[in-house]
Amino acid sequence: MTAFFKPVLWAGFFVLAGVLPASAACLDCHQPHALDESDPHAFLAQQCQACHLGEVDAANREDAHAGMISSPGWLDNAAETCGTCHVDETRHVVEGLMHSGRGMVNVTRHTVGEQDRPDQGDGRLDGLGHTPADSILRKHCASCHLGQPQHQMTTEDPIGSRGGGCLACHAPHETQRGQGHVTLSATVSDQSCSGCHSRSGRIALNYAGLAEVDAHVLDENHPNPLGRLPDGRLVESTHRDVHHQAGLACIDCHTTRDVMGPTGQFNHGSDAVDIQCADCHDNRQPRITEADWPSDLRGQLGRLPFERDPQRRFLTTERRSTPLWHIELRADGSKILHRKVNGGSLPIPPLTEASHPDDGHHDRLTCSTCHTQWAPQCHGCHMDYDPEKEQFDHVAREFTPGSWSDQRWNVHNDAPPMGVDSEGHIVTFVPGMIRTIDHPDWEQTQFRRYFAPLSPHTIGPARSCEDCHRSSQALGLGRGTLEHNGDEWVFNPNQADLQDGLPADAFVDLEGRSGRTTRAGARALTAEEIQRVLNALPP
Repeated sequence: MTAFFKPVLWAGFFVLAGVLPASAACLDCHQPHALDESDPHAFLAQQCQACHLGEVDAANREDAHAGMISSPGWLDNAAETCGTCHVDETRHVVEGLMHSGRGMVNVTRHTVGEQDRPDQGDGRLDGLGHTPADSILRKHCASCHLGQPQHQMTTEDPIGSRGGGCLACHAPHETQRGQGHVTLSATVSDQSCSGCHSRSGRIALNYAGLAEVDAHVLDENHPNPLGRLPDGRLVESTHRDVHHQAGLACIDCHTTRDVMGPTGQFNHGSDAVDIQCADCHDNRQPRITEADWPSDLRGQLGRLPFERDPQRRFLTTERRSTPLWHIELRADGSKILHRKVNGGSLPIPPLTEASHPDDGHHDRLTCSTCHTQWAPQCHGCHMDYDPEKEQFDHVAREFTPGSWSDQRWNVHNDAPPMGVDSEGHIVTFVPGMIRTIDHPDWEQTQFRRYFAPLSPHTIGPARSCEDCHRSSQALGLGRGTLEHNGDEWVFNPNQADLQDGLPADAFVDLEGRSGRTTRAGARALTAEEIQRVLNALPP
């Protein structure tokens, strides 16, 4: 990788080492592309070469454009452009999960049987080979990672946006741009997140109350309004997260450190998340002042949405001690969140003993386990590889031989099952895959039943006691009827058994047989745990 260079101070301004302020020669031809004064890089208005390189003093167009970079910030040039000033941030992004896709690669290889564990391996989206698992990733998954050039998939709407490195978040989407130079910003809108995060766990859709459904619902008396996304996917409108209802954008919760890094040491995106519910609603961390501010985040102090005071105290996250600079602590003990994107402010409701009694019975449950309203769940999938067809390879960036097709069915958007994560917490799970898959290199069809822990971002009122203690879905048994027969519980499933003897939508059965998970150390509830949950309420 190209070396990173520190900026140097000249006449009160930061300029690139070895580059003195130049004349506006570039703007003699590119005047419409002058930087807007609101751009944080406006101090470089006369130094186009600071980001775009090229030969600013050249006398003709060809020489001036020699070595020029038209899109600074793509990860193949970020070290020479953004990285000359934003040294650590650029390194973290290049090493981070949104670029490497480490967890996605290792999990895919594990579920196809190419490696033993889902949390170990040298998986990187920019280093894929041509095994069946890597072929799936090349043809279906690698379009999202930040190492891709900025491009559109299926639609010009932001939901189709992919790649772009630093520009993926910090530049407005193409349809939002005027005729001049784009105005970069640290205020990242939800549209910048939606392109990649509306797939797989569909968190961007879930948060806004949009649940993907299959076309057969068009022929049914469907209870919720239906519509289509700009890329053609059919969705129903359902409960949206209470934080979305309150006007909070993604970056109102997710901090610089869990989005940009350092995340290179983590295996999965969920491991890299910094923020937790308690950081806002029940923060018991020591308060900090400006004097305690982390050196790598000093720039945030200039963005405070309230009066700056060296004695003012701030909240920090429990996981990484990241300052929550947009939350104002009032003298009366109340907390006010100032929205970063949508403006305005609102009080943060505190966790109270009256609504969350500390009875010791639910210590293992995370907040979202009780407060999740629904999650996207697909309980049927078949994938098939045809070596005679061609399909676009997102790593090679061209059409190559071999094509993967997939079909899905048994889709539901309702209460998800519970399970145990690798730290022993009770969390919500969704089917990572309940699928069959065919490849000509294999002697027979593979069948896999894997579930994955997911925080669906559909927070609302807490489940009732019965919603967990009497729900076959919550326990992971699937849809059906639970009955208490004498001294034992009996479950009658609605769906037929598959090859492994479990109902099509089940995570586990009453005997303790279960599907696997995509996280090392995570699991379904045991038979003993299920019995304890069922017996906690009178039959």
